[in-house]
Amino acid sequence: MSPDDLISLFPAADWIVLALTLVLWLGIGWWIEHPGLKHPSVTIMMAERRRDWMRVMVTREPRIFDSQILASLRQATSFFASTSILAIGGVLALVGNTDPLQGVVAEITEADTPVVIWQAKLGFVALFLTNSFLKFVWANRLFGYCAVLMASVPNDPSDETAYPRAGQAAELNIRAAINFNRGLRSMYYALSTLAWLVGPVPLIAATVVVTYILWSREFRSLPRSILQGTKS
Repeated sequence: MSPDDLISLFPAADWIVLALTLVLWLGIGWWIEHPGLKHPSVTIMMAERRRDWMRVMVTREPRIFDSQILASLRQATSFFASTSILAIGGVLALVGNTDPLQGVVAEITEADTPVVIWQAKLGFVALFLTNSFLKFVWANRLFGYCAVLMASVPNDPSDETAYPRAGQAAELNIRAAINFNRGLRSMYYALSTLAWLVGPVPLIAATVVVTYILWSREFRSLPRSILQGTKS
């Protein structure tokens, strides 16, 4: 089947909802990372705490505590990267075996939907999961770069290279966290995109719910109030 034939199999509603899904995914990501000074997101506020962490590290002896924190962060990225790989494998296995897909069709709808449609929809889920995997792997590597820089920070706070290197380590730590968060958002949207198997309306409904969850956790959550000092 040619790409043109595949495109023609999808109604216009599917393409519209798919475009809205991509817009919401990219839009909420941009909003979280560029929220403005008056209403910062949890991600932005945590970035400042990461800078504070590296400044405090300069005078902390020994630095075992800092290495343990960084190790736990790297462990989290490794865990989610492994989870993404397993999820991708599961989706691709389902795409490659049409029998379970036909069973899904029979359970969800009575419409005679070509199997290639279900394969294409699952392929879109796999794209989100692949993006998650790539973000988690890059975050893990950035945390590794951060570890090297942290190790290169002199033990003497009066050394002129101590605080500049600590600042560089902080920025790498922040970039790693941003990529980790991007990977998590892609996993959220991969889950919501599964609703596309039912139809375009469930897809947009699931996407709106996921977008609201991400927005509320960054801008209306209890952890944000705690970070701002407005909740004890």
